[in-house]
Amino acid sequence: LNYGSDDFHGGDGPLPVKVYDRTELLDINSAFIDACVSLGFPYCEDYNLPDSTGASPMTVNNIDGIRMSTAITYLEMARHRLNLTIRGDSFVKKILIKDFKAYGVEVETSGELFKIYGNEILLCGGAINSPQLLMLSGIGPKDHLSEFGIEVKKDAPGVGQNLRDHPIAFLLFDSNLDNPTGPVPHTQVITRYTSTDSSLRNDVSIQPLKMNSEHVPAYIPVDVDDTCFGLGVVLQKALGSGELTLQSDDFKVHPILNYRYLELEEDVKRMREAVKLILKIAETKEYKNIIKERIFPKSEDIETDEEIDVWIKSVVCSAHHSSGTCKMGPVDDEMAVVNNQGEVYGISSLKVIDASIMPDVVSANTNANVIMIAEKLADSILNREN
Repeated sequence: LNYGSDDFHGGDGPLPVKVYDRTELLDINSAFIDACVSLGFPYCEDYNLPDSTGASPMTVNNIDGIRMSTAITYLEMARHRLNLTIRGDSFVKKILIKDFKAYGVEVETSGELFKIYGNEILLCGGAINSPQLLMLSGIGPKDHLSEFGIEVKKDAPGVGQNLRDHPIAFLLFDSNLDNPTGPVPHTQVITRYTSTDSSLRNDVSIQPLKMNSEHVPAYIPVDVDDTCFGLGVVLQKALGSGELTLQSDDFKVHPILNYRYLELEEDVKRMREAVKLILKIAETKEYKNIIKERIFPKSEDIETDEEIDVWIKSVVCSAHHSSGTCKMGPVDDEMAVVNNQGEVYGISSLKVIDASIMPDVVSANTNANVIMIAEKLADSILNREN
């Protein structure tokens, strides 16, 4: 909505996005931009440009207080189609497979089990449910499936492995600002930079967040006042990865997620450097009249690098960008689950189209990237059929 159509932005389409004007920024966010610039970070008006870095307004899909999801944009345009049936309160129990070909799914709706047949099955369950459903259907590491008595249809060791995410940790501050009288955006700005000696560009980001979103971690007290805000560090390119495994052959039982955050020293080092940077930002003159006190961590808990490391590991949590558990890769990569069209290796007529097929998590929020994947693979299906 801000830039119009050019080489790096679209000017139309079903899903509107925008950036906040400087006049629209909350005081904590305006001060953040100015503080980062005072510390030497460049100001970047448009962080979607290829060479951008530094302090920027964030692109958001929240328009007039409503998040523009694909449900109320893409799906809304298609609801009237006679060849589309939308079933709520429905859970896929397993994919039906015979002779290495997918031909349908078994579904439970409101307690009733039934089967749906199709010439092609498109699995879009996300980085958690897609690998879970593949394993429940017999596609996954054979030894793991055998633990639950699941008949192996295809030994695919990469299913559930390569669990990627953006580890995040918050420093919490109380402010001198008045409580807001109405809803406020939980995030508006961000600073991205390349950490010391890193070969990965823009591998770390820092951003202020109001404690009113799904990103609020469990260690934030539920009675935190609206005057409080967090300065969060996000590791955009973590080197470590985790795994997803079954804990039951029941499709309603959540799988086990082991993200293995910060097991690698390089990941810890970059997070530590960012925490020190946040402490500097909080001490700038731009925040002098805004920050009343740092609620946590307490100063005595972060006096040394070792103490900072302990604190980070005690609070690190998910930025809700799980990816990579059915990764795309060449056929000679035994950990690759799908090819460049999302087709599951070894099982015909079955595609996975969601964040699970990313080989690594992108260094950004995953929403727009997942939409791009869906558009790209939808186009390939239409072009094939035409």
